[in-house]
Amino acid sequence: MEFELTREYLDELRDAVEQNNEELMLELVADLHPADLGDVLNELGVEEAKTLYKVVDAKKASEVLTFMEEDNREEFLAALTPKEIAEQFIDNLDSDDAADVLNLMGEEQKDEIISLLEDRQQASDIISLLHYEEETAGALMAKELIRVNMNWTVSKAVKEMRKQAEQIEHVYTVYVVDDEDVLMGRLPVKKLLITPLKALISDIYDSEIRSVKVDTDQEEIAKIMEKYDLVVLPVVDELGRLLGRITIDDVVDVIKEEAEKDYALASGISGSVESTDSVLTLTRARLPWLLIGLVGGVLGARVIELYEGDLQLYPEMAFFIPLIAAMGGNAGVQSSAIIVQGLANKSLGISGFMSKLAKEFSVAMINGLVCGILFFGYNFLFSDSLDLSITVSLSLLAVIIFATLFGTFVPLALDRYKIDPALATGPFITTVNDVLGLFIYFLIGHLFYISL
Repeated sequence: MEFELTREYLDELRDAVEQNNEELMLELVADLHPADLGDVLNELGVEEAKTLYKVVDAKKASEVLTFMEEDNREEFLAALTPKEIAEQFIDNLDSDDAADVLNLMGEEQKDEIISLLEDRQQASDIISLLHYEEETAGALMAKELIRVNMNWTVSKAVKEMRKQAEQIEHVYTVYVVDDEDVLMGRLPVKKLLITPLKALISDIYDSEIRSVKVDTDQEEIAKIMEKYDLVVLPVVDELGRLLGRITIDDVVDVIKEEAEKDYALASGISGSVESTDSVLTLTRARLPWLLIGLVGGVLGARVIELYEGDLQLYPEMAFFIPLIAAMGGNAGVQSSAIIVQGLANKSLGISGFMSKLAKEFSVAMINGLVCGILFFGYNFLFSDSLDLSITVSLSLLAVIIFATLFGTFVPLALDRYKIDPALATGPFITTVNDVLGLFIYFLIGHLFYISL
């Protein structure tokens, strides 16, 4: 049954915390999944969370930490001593989660916490993870895994696997390595169960296995795991030596993070921001794109000023300036969104620029003709100016075609130069299409009326 966080539940829990009623606190949180308990702690104050943490099982408490909102987690950890963090949390976390927690802290505090860890192997694993570049396989992976040597017998492999499994909560795959620790493949559990104990692992392991290099970007990792339906992916160094593993729960976080980043870019927000961030942080993230919009508005005004004489002669053209700007912006965002989505899920295939532009040109031509004809029919019925109807209809056709091609070209070009193509679906492309759309409108109007 899914847990529902209600105001009544929070009030009861807060009363128990205030009264330091350990029995009631345990009763209220005993059956909660760590993710649900994380939601609860996000609603509590720092001191309330500290009190509640003291009565929760250490293993569960450490898991809950990974489900808290980053800002709340950072604030909560800041209220604890290095000794409390080391003993209550880091000791009970997998190496990748422990590294994520430590990355929230300053260098001095980080070093002190690591020095307090009793398990030196765990400390060594965490230190190695902290040195990998952010958003790569090295920073994402966990060091805990089960490996067996291809030259071992089944009997020895089983004994070693039992020892290794004591430190691992979830066993997804048994990896097979050679004497140099180079990843050779994986060991199917079924074969392990039905093979004589004296048989060699080299005779029964499966050599077909996918892996990624330690410097592989996290987006590429997410695409690989999604494409091949993997729940775990081994990480190797340049020599092919097994370093760690990436599990599906880490990749889900990556997918969510990348989606949020792309949505922010498309909405005109740079950087990673939350609603709880400071006014200054939110301003820095939003202002650059507003300034781009401001520049676009000024340029649009200059275009109108450039054709001020035509507007004085044909003031009715001003009525349709918003229509032209809106249609150009919409057409550009539609095409760029389709291309960005295709680039993200690798569904565009291997065809080149020209084939994609040709396809979008065909779509734009049909859309432009339909919109132009519909507008001409409307204006023909409700306006006395045939010249204006023809001008606006032709402008709609031209603007939709240009905006669609521009919206296709920009994300493809950005992707080729390794720039996030999500940038193309934001205010940038809308602003450019507004300005150039107005220019096309007035140019067609000027040429049409001059020819009369």
